[in-house]
Amino acid sequence: MITIGISKASGSPSYANYATWLHAVDPTIRVVDLSTLASDEAVAALSACDGLILSGGADVDPLRYEQPELTALCHAIDHDRDQREFALVEQARELRLPTLGICRGAQVLNVAYGGTLVADVPSQRPSSEQHGSIDGVDANHELHVESGSILKHICGVMDSTVNSAHHQAVDRIAQLFTVSARSADGTIEAFEWGDATLGGKPFLLGVQWHPERMPHDMPMSLSIAEHFIHEADAYRSLLRLS
Repeated sequence: MITIGISKASGSPSYANYATWLHAVDPTIRVVDLSTLASDEAVAALSACDGLILSGGADVDPLRYEQPELTALCHAIDHDRDQREFALVEQARELRLPTLGICRGAQVLNVAYGGTLVADVPSQRPSSEQHGSIDGVDANHELHVESGSILKHICGVMDSTVNSAHHQAVDRIAQLFTVSARSADGTIEAFEWGDATLGGKPFLLGVQWHPERMPHDMPMSLSIAEHFIHEADAYRSLLRLS
């Protein structure tokens, strides 16, 4: 049985969408809620998982990317969640675990690997593109996918529509990553390893949209879950059953 660890917050019914999304690919997948555990317990539990998903949620503390002056632009910061998820990223890197970052999760990955964030897109990078939700409803916009990217291989399209519900975004991309998709205003919408073959890196993808709450037949939704589960199954087969 494939086991996927998910780190998330609590209090919103939308977090149930992650498990529903995964189970649409494989109903037998076991989902472990890492958010119910203390940081050290979550790190220990990750050792029994075949993949890690970092989900959406509160803003990342600008202290994490050495720009504390941006704190006033943040809407909410969850220091306990930051501590847990940065520790999980470090452990996933040590375990060479397939990792998927969604919205905040992508931002956590970028910061954990040395990148920075736009703390507030509307004030720092104003544009006609709507990135944040409106009255709790996801916005929608187009994005362009890089032709040679893993994301292009996964989703099979160069241009697509995605949902959007964020006010922070990747600013300076971490040195080990490369951008795999942007919106029309240049906002980084997805990233992956700059050279996935160098050093036998495990699967890693960060996406700014929410594939788990898009219609599953859209190119940027279920295909991502399918590929992620494929990578988790390969990890389980090669590293756990060998």
